[in-house]
Amino acid sequence: MDVYRTDRIRNVVLLGHGGAGKTTVVEAMAYLAGVTNRLGKVEDGNTISDYDKEEMKRHFSISTTLVPVPWNKMKVNVLDTPGYFDFVGEVEEAVSAAGAAIIVVSGKAGVQVGTQKAWELCEKYKLPRMIFVTDMDVDDVSYRKVVEDLTELYGKRIAPLHFPIREDGKFVGYVNVVKQAGRKYVDKAGKQECPVPEHLQEYLDKYHEILMESVAETSEEFMERYFEGDEFSVTEVSAALANNIQDGSIVPVCMGSPINLRGVSNLLDDICGYFPGPDKRECKGIMQKTNEIFSADYDFTKAKSAYVWKTIVDPFLGKYSLVKVASGVIKSDDVLYNTEKGTEEKLNKLYVLEGSKPVEVPELHAGDIGAIAKLNSVQTGDTLSTKANPILYPKTAISVPYTYKRYRAKNKGDEDKISQALAKMMSEDLTIRNVNDSANRQTLLYGMGEQHLDIICSKLKERYRVEIELSKPKVPFRETIRKNSDVEGKHKKQSGGHGQYGHVKMRFEPSGDLETPYIFEQVVVGGAVPKNYFPAVEKGLQECVQKGPLAAYPVVGVKATLYDGSYHTVDSSEMAFKMATILAFKKGFMEASPVLLEPIVSMKVTVPDKYTGDVMGDLNKRRGRVLGMSPEKSGLTVIEADVPMLEIYGYSTDLRSMTGGSGEFSYEFARYEQAPNDIQEKEIAARASKVEEGADD
Repeated sequence: MDVYRTDRIRNVVLLGHGGAGKTTVVEAMAYLAGVTNRLGKVEDGNTISDYDKEEMKRHFSISTTLVPVPWNKMKVNVLDTPGYFDFVGEVEEAVSAAGAAIIVVSGKAGVQVGTQKAWELCEKYKLPRMIFVTDMDVDDVSYRKVVEDLTELYGKRIAPLHFPIREDGKFVGYVNVVKQAGRKYVDKAGKQECPVPEHLQEYLDKYHEILMESVAETSEEFMERYFEGDEFSVTEVSAALANNIQDGSIVPVCMGSPINLRGVSNLLDDICGYFPGPDKRECKGIMQKTNEIFSADYDFTKAKSAYVWKTIVDPFLGKYSLVKVASGVIKSDDVLYNTEKGTEEKLNKLYVLEGSKPVEVPELHAGDIGAIAKLNSVQTGDTLSTKANPILYPKTAISVPYTYKRYRAKNKGDEDKISQALAKMMSEDLTIRNVNDSANRQTLLYGMGEQHLDIICSKLKERYRVEIELSKPKVPFRETIRKNSDVEGKHKKQSGGHGQYGHVKMRFEPSGDLETPYIFEQVVVGGAVPKNYFPAVEKGLQECVQKGPLAAYPVVGVKATLYDGSYHTVDSSEMAFKMATILAFKKGFMEASPVLLEPIVSMKVTVPDKYTGDVMGDLNKRRGRVLGMSPEKSGLTVIEADVPMLEIYGYSTDLRSMTGGSGEFSYEFARYEQAPNDIQEKEIAARASKVEEGADD
C-alpha cells in the first residue's frame, strides 16, 4: 500500500447499535475502493472485517477491525466497531484512535439506544460526526422519521445532505440538498442526474433552508447575505459545511443501501471532503525529561512518537501492536523507546492491517494508523517515542467489568494453560479480568456481560484448546459472634510412652473490629499455662478463624482471652495446646450467639428518568436500600443504593432488559452486615457438610 502524508489521511470510526449495518458499510467501501474483489456478507461469514471464528459463527462484530480504504488520492482508515454493549472496551479504544465518526443507523430499526450511546461517546471525545442511515432498499423504511427522531434528540445540529427518491416503493435515487439536484442510480454503483420529483420539492426546500441557516451562521458576511436573500454557491456551502462539521455545530445525515453499494461512494466523498485531517486535531503528551506539555498535534516535522491503542494476540497471526502515530514519521528500521516500561524496541516491519491481512509499508506518517509485529514488552496504552525525547500520552479510559462468574477447568491439569490463555486474551481485551479469590477458594472471570463471558469460553475452546465451566460464584460470607462466652478446652491422650496434655480456659467476646479476624490476649497468672505455649494457642486461633464452626466461612471480629489452664511437665506440647485451643474456640464460638455476616456493596445505577421507578422497585426486591437519587445530564438519573452482594448476581442482564440496554451500573464493596435469619438458615444448612469435613470446594 502507498505511503500517505498526514493531510491525506482520515481516521473514521463506525459506531452504532448492534445490527445497524456497520460491517456491511465497511464491506461496500472496501469493494468500491478495490481493496476486495467480491462483496462479502455478514450472514455468509465472509466479510473483510469480521474475520474471527466467533464473529463468523455469531454474525456480529466482537472486536474492532481496521480497514484502510484508498479514495480520491486519500486514505480513509475505517475502524469497524462492535455494536453490542458487552464489547464497549473495543469501541472506547477505537474512538480514542479516530478523528471523526460515522454513526450508522438502521432505517428499519430507527434511532436505538446504541445510537444515543454512540453520540455520547462522540461528545466525550469531541469527535466530528455524520449519520448514515442504512436499509434504504427496504420498502417501508421512512428516512423522514429517522431525521425527525434525530432532530428531536439533538436539535438544529441535524442537517440532512441527501434524501431518497422512491418509485413504486423502490429506492432508485436521491436528492442532493447542497446542489438541489436529483440523482438516479445506474447499474451497481453508477448514477446520473435527474429532475427532483415534484412531490419531494417541499422536503428539498425544508432541508435546504436548514442548511442555509447553518451556513449563514458561520460568518457575519454570510448572515447579511442570507437576510438579503442572496444565494450561496455550492463551493461556499461546502466550505462552510466542512467548518461546521469539524467544530461539531452541524451533524449531516446521509443515507444509502450498502448491500446494493448505493450511497457508499457519496459517504466516502463526504468523509474526504468534510472531515478534518489528523493535523487539524490536538494531541498532547508529557515530556518525561522536563515534565512540560508536548504538543504533538500530528505534526510530521516533530520528534517521532506513537500511542499503542490496541493489541491483537492471535495464535495464527501472532501479536500486533496497533499504533497511531502522534508526531514525526515512523520507519520500519527505527529503534523506539517504550516510555512506560523504560525499554527500547527495534522495529522489524511496519504494517497496515486490511482486516486480518497485514500489508507491509516502509513508513507511517503522523496521524496514520498501522501495526507493529512482535513487540513483546509493549501493551495497550504504552507510548513509543525516542530515547532522546521520551514522551508519555494519557491512557484511554476503558469501562470496568462488573459481571462475573466462577470458573473451573473442565479437565484437570489444564489450569496453567487456561491462565496463560486468559493472560493473552486480557492483553487484547482490557475489559476481561481473571481474579484468584483465595479466601473463598474460587477463580473468578469478569466481563462486561453474560454474552461477553460466553464468548471468552468459546475463544478459549476454539483458539487455545482448553475448556472451562462457568457457575454461580460463592458469596464471601463471614462469621462473627454477638455475645460473650467462657469455656475450657482440654486435649488429653495417653498411648504408651509420652501422652498429650493441653488445657486452656478462654473467654470469647466481640472485638468490634470486623476488618480483623481476631485479637488475642493472655492474662494468665501464676504460670498455669507456661509462656512458651502462648504461640501454640495463637496458632490454634489462626487455624480456627479460617473456617468458622457455623458454616465454614472465615471468622472476623472475635476477641479471645486466655486466662487460665493447666499443663503437664512431661506430656504437654505445642501441638497439645493448639488442639486444646481449637476445641475451646469451637465451643466458645457456638456459645457466643454466632451469626453470619454478608457483604454489602454501594451501587450506582444510571438510567433514563422514565425507568427510575422500575429500577428502584427491582432494587427493593433485591433487599437493596435506596440512599438517594440525583439528576445527571439530560434526562438521566443516578440512583445510589446499598445492596447485598448475594442479590446482584445476573444484575447486568436484568438491568438491560428493564431499560432496553440504556442503564449502566457500577459498585464497590462497602462493609459487612448481619444477614437476615432466613438467609443464615439456608446458608448454614447448605454448608453443613463442609463444617463436618472441615474442607471447602
